[in-house]
Amino acid sequence: MSKKGRVLVAMSGGIDSSVAAVLLHEQGYEVIGMTMKTWDYASAGGSKKETGCCSLDSINDARAIAVEKGFPHYIIDIREEFGDHVIDNFVDEYLAGRTPNPCVMCNTHIKWEALLKRADKLDCEFIATGHYANIHEENGRFIVSKGLDDNKDQSYVLWGVSQACLSRTMFPIGKYQKKAIRQMAMDMGFTDLANKSESYEICFIPDNDYRSFLKRRVKGIEERLDGGLFVSNKGEIIGKHKGYPFYTIGQRKGLEVAVGEPLYVTEIIPESNTVVLGNFDDLKKQEMWVRDVNFIKYASLNMPKEAVTRIRYKDPGTHSTLEMHGDKVKVTFHKPVSAVAPGQSAVFYEGDDVIGGGFIMKETIDNNKRIDNFVETDHSQQ
Repeated sequence: MSKKGRVLVAMSGGIDSSVAAVLLHEQGYEVIGMTMKTWDYASAGGSKKETGCCSLDSINDARAIAVEKGFPHYIIDIREEFGDHVIDNFVDEYLAGRTPNPCVMCNTHIKWEALLKRADKLDCEFIATGHYANIHEENGRFIVSKGLDDNKDQSYVLWGVSQACLSRTMFPIGKYQKKAIRQMAMDMGFTDLANKSESYEICFIPDNDYRSFLKRRVKGIEERLDGGLFVSNKGEIIGKHKGYPFYTIGQRKGLEVAVGEPLYVTEIIPESNTVVLGNFDDLKKQEMWVRDVNFIKYASLNMPKEAVTRIRYKDPGTHSTLEMHGDKVKVTFHKPVSAVAPGQSAVFYEGDDVIGGGFIMKETIDNNKRIDNFVETDHSQQ
């Protein structure tokens, strides 16, 4: 074994994880590559050619790099584990009127656990991924911090990883810009890899059409939910929609209603198959609650804490105050934020460090009162 240690590297076949593996290999670590088969898109009835980390081409790309550099490569099939945790949760969240975070669920419950299980069997001290993030130890805790490249930073999707997992994790490319990683791939002789296009879709929805995916997974969902009501914040009936799971907070396009001003989805009420629409100001909130919190930088919060809170992946963040209430966190924003979507992740930062994160809760709504107060005025044909 190398003096530096043995590392199990998650290799998707893309440029980031491939360069991460080669960097560690060149630094003197004993590298073992592993590609995880998480999803078979054809089995879901999709029409688009399989792409991304689960495709045969990507698996072959990862294996080819391992063979060229002379380190072992394995493929593991975790489709059953992935389906139980990630895909079932994805469907359940939409049916509950929330917007899921499949990448967070995968990192928290699948990727790290699956890697560590195999790392132990292969006597690997560490695991490594191609995430644009960094990790350091401070006061006995392993802290995730932002990657150097602000445009590629992936610390947001890592808030759920446990301390036990982080203590054995390496992020080899976190201190590099994306353009530097592309140049490294070129210098390593991997021209095709350097020019390989990136995929931004959810891995099990390569056509980026989650609505069609839901229809395939939940038989009869259209017939059961079609014809629900669009209502205003005042309770006026505006029109009919195609089923509440097919809408997300903040959505403007595809509503197919016209009332003389732009409308946005401000609330989803699954119990009554109702979607509430309002103007842009109606999307703004100054408070939210967060559940299933995992703390990274600190073991817990014993007093109000100032932080920058991000409510979606590309959100730059908003200054806020965090307060613990039992096992939940109340977030008070210092200025209103728009489109707070239940089910999405809220991630708290102190500088570049991740304090922790959790899932945004849906506010308690008196649905019966709202429905009883609907004004019988249909604006859908106006």
